[in-house]
Amino acid sequence: MGSVAMDSDYGVPRELSALQKARALYRPDLPPCLQGTTVKVEYGDAAIAADVAGAHVISHAFPHTYGQPLAHFLRKTAAVPDATVITEHPVVRVGVVFSGRQSPGGHNVIWGLHDAIKAHNANSKLIGFLGGTDGLFAQKTLEISDEVLSSYKNQGGYDLLGRTRDQIRTTEQVNAAMTACQALKLDALVIIGGVTSNTDAAQLAETFAESKCSTKVVGVPVTLNGDLKNQFVETTVGFDTICKVNSQLISNVCTDALSAEKYYYFVRLMGRKASHVALECALQSHPNMVILGEEVAASKLTIFDITKQICDAVQARAEKDKNHGVVLIPEGLVESIPELYALLQEIHGLHDKGVSVENISSHLSPWASALFEFLPPFIRKQIETEKLLAQLVEAEMNKRLKEGTYKGKKFNAICHFFGYQARGALPSKFDCDYAYVLGHVCYHILAAGLNGYMATVTNLKSPVNKWKCGAAPITSMMTVKRWSRGPAASQIGKPAVHMASIDLKGKPYELLRQNSSSFLMEDIYRNPGPLQFEGPGGETKPISLCVEDRDYMGRIKQLQEYLEKVKSIVKPGCSQDVLKAALSAMASVTEMLTIMSSPSFSGQATI
Repeated sequence: MGSVAMDSDYGVPRELSALQKARALYRPDLPPCLQGTTVKVEYGDAAIAADVAGAHVISHAFPHTYGQPLAHFLRKTAAVPDATVITEHPVVRVGVVFSGRQSPGGHNVIWGLHDAIKAHNANSKLIGFLGGTDGLFAQKTLEISDEVLSSYKNQGGYDLLGRTRDQIRTTEQVNAAMTACQALKLDALVIIGGVTSNTDAAQLAETFAESKCSTKVVGVPVTLNGDLKNQFVETTVGFDTICKVNSQLISNVCTDALSAEKYYYFVRLMGRKASHVALECALQSHPNMVILGEEVAASKLTIFDITKQICDAVQARAEKDKNHGVVLIPEGLVESIPELYALLQEIHGLHDKGVSVENISSHLSPWASALFEFLPPFIRKQIETEKLLAQLVEAEMNKRLKEGTYKGKKFNAICHFFGYQARGALPSKFDCDYAYVLGHVCYHILAAGLNGYMATVTNLKSPVNKWKCGAAPITSMMTVKRWSRGPAASQIGKPAVHMASIDLKGKPYELLRQNSSSFLMEDIYRNPGPLQFEGPGGETKPISLCVEDRDYMGRIKQLQEYLEKVKSIVKPGCSQDVLKAALSAMASVTEMLTIMSSPSFSGQATI
């Protein structure tokens, strides 16, 4: 077995405050389907990829793990004749690794997995890999025990095991992972992470299956960005906490702006290309403006268009004698602004060739060089979007002030980046519960002998006792992006679990748009307060989760029940009228679904 480095601080008991000690005593509840020691699973139909046009590419790349059935875990007393009941639980050895940026609640996945393993067989072992995927390759391990977990339950961070490079991609890395799993005689490897980590988990599962390696690979949706979101995954562990922590900070800034009445705050929030964190924080704290990358991309806005939008808003507020405000900006906004993103691509290419920062401008293409020289000097080394926008808005408002078209006070901007401060935050109660339940689901997946699956929990906006637990093949969550390279060229990318963008037709975005005018002009700032583990704010969940209606797995089951009912009614011997009605209805439904399922209808994303 691998060994722990002597200078390692992993797994060392933490010094806990009184609040942390009280948190550590809380044990999340389990949904009925996970209670007891019987694992009952109902298999659905083979899961296909939502990316219709890319399905053949995905199935070709994953011949052993594509097209596997959905799995629904049921309570012991559920009357489902075809369900598989597992009562024998042999000793198992399970490995677990953190992969990706630390996300509040990650420790509870390990706790839930440990409790489930021990509840089904006290002799089973959970083995943590130290230092993320590098520790997996090097076989650096720590056996997880209740004693080791005691000061990490319901706590933030990833410091129980740590994380490093966070990828299992190259042939060398995949082989090292397989060697570790075989050497440690692991029955399963659980990978905790986001879109990239779960893509790697799917590839690892496929390679293991092809190589006849007996280790099963299971993925867990844990990422603070909230961008691992699809028909099977409603939200990710960590997203609720990050949004609550940031929303309180934003609300504090809003109160300060309202008090001083002379500052505009430009706040950049972490979240990579997708703007889920910015959207949720806007719904929670009601800032005056939020710039969403998805809106910018859809409307093809330039940096100057965005600047004008903000300036016009500043001017409109000044006419109401309001010379303050708060603007939220997502971390990945720069990737949604065509000219800035193209400039960055050129700069990165030159950096890779060894061109120094001082000589960058002379090596850029003419248009890129012109844009680069236009940027403020302090921005050229690192484009911090909030500072760039603040500078551009200030310059434009000063210009309008001189021209007499702006009658407000001198524009003053203060910039903030809220990101890393929240990554190690104490997780919300929702994230604690969700993560712990996902850990139990991982054991159920292992008990069912499934490989290449992601643990899923749906109906999350309801109380825990109504949550529905299951597993979906990671390959069914994959898409194949088309990367444009000129007007006629199109290159098919590799299948992957890609970041989910904000749905501009979805209910959370619609709710924001309904309130955007009042947010802009009326200063109806809302402070959700500090993160609560119990009390008035303890049971709250993300607004974007609660306004959506996303019980996909439940609807799949409901459809199967309808189809079974049709089959039980329309049998040889039924009346002509019943048969005709069934044929007419089914012909109409089939025609409609055929059109909706075609590649031309669903469309393909181009980025």
